[in-house]
Amino acid sequence: MSHDAHPTTPVRPPNLGRVVRLGLAVAVFAVIAGISVRAYDYHSAVKWTDAQMVPSVQVVTPENGADQQAMTLPGHLDAWISAPIHARVSGYLKSWSRDIGSQVNAGESLAEIDTPELDQQFEQAKADLARARATAKLATLTDKRWKNLLASNSVSKQEADEKAGEAEAAQANVLSAQANVDRIAALEAFKHVTAPFAGTVTARNTDIGDLISANSESGQPLFTVSDTSRMRLYVQVPQGYADAIRAGMSVKLDVPDHPGEQFAGHLIGNSGAVNQASGALLAQFEVDNPKGELLPGAYAEVHLPMAANSHTMTVPSTVLIFRAQGPQVAVLGADGRVELRNVHIARDLGDHLQVDQGIQPGDRIINHPPDSLARGDRVQVATSTEAPAGQAKKE
Repeated sequence: MSHDAHPTTPVRPPNLGRVVRLGLAVAVFAVIAGISVRAYDYHSAVKWTDAQMVPSVQVVTPENGADQQAMTLPGHLDAWISAPIHARVSGYLKSWSRDIGSQVNAGESLAEIDTPELDQQFEQAKADLARARATAKLATLTDKRWKNLLASNSVSKQEADEKAGEAEAAQANVLSAQANVDRIAALEAFKHVTAPFAGTVTARNTDIGDLISANSESGQPLFTVSDTSRMRLYVQVPQGYADAIRAGMSVKLDVPDHPGEQFAGHLIGNSGAVNQASGALLAQFEVDNPKGELLPGAYAEVHLPMAANSHTMTVPSTVLIFRAQGPQVAVLGADGRVELRNVHIARDLGDHLQVDQGIQPGDRIINHPPDSLARGDRVQVATSTEAPAGQAKKE
């Protein structure tokens, strides 16, 4: 039996060239994509680096100086009248009747001093006066008798004149003794320490039994009495602002112990000269204190009204640059580059400055300028909102 043979289909070898070409195409695409990504990242990094090299700044716009019409200066308060009371007689403090904070009237007793030595001197002075009067009485009688004897030529004229002179000398001794008695009597009155005027006892530096020395300038006063119904306010005004002190002006003042409350003061005078040591003019104001809220020696913040000046511009003090060229500010131009301008400070108000030369309304002034900032540097504004200098809003 015979079998028919089946024909066999030949197996074609794989197309290696197509696979290779496809692989090469994928590889080339991958390389191109990688290069493109790296190039994009590189350009992004360069752009970010360039952006970081341009510093961001805050800018403010100057404000017209007419809106700033007050300046704050430190001041101190004193009592309208303050009297340290020293002893006029020596002895020991016998008693005191008024302590610190007491309200006293004029002539009211504050203390009493025990003066045994002075008392003995007073008694001796009165005895000397009595003896002088007795001597003067005898001298007067003798003078009259000698004048009668002279009329009868019983004594010489010289002897009669001598007796008359002795009588006159005795009368003079009486006047001297009387003056000494009056002097010691006046000192006796100083045994009672009294208030010289109505006010408040602000100090008591003695106690019962203390040794009192009369007229001791180096020692502490026994008491201090102050009239605080009105207060004196003293303010040191720098020479550059001395023209702000005008007759009839009024000021407002704040004290730390009364937050949120303001008191009014009225100018009563100034020193009329600039102190060479401080470079300031001393101004004195009167402040009513009917309730006794203000205390002698207290610190006060005084708000002085300033004359408005439309030619000055107000900027924060933080915009100022101090270099060898003098005070400057950095102004941002329309092209984003820095321009340094010399300025003249008309008034220094502490956290703000009044400038009368170098800037114009609408200028964009860089606030807190970096130390390395130079003319022509490119900068960028941190935000798009610009703040007036009076508000000092940061950008």
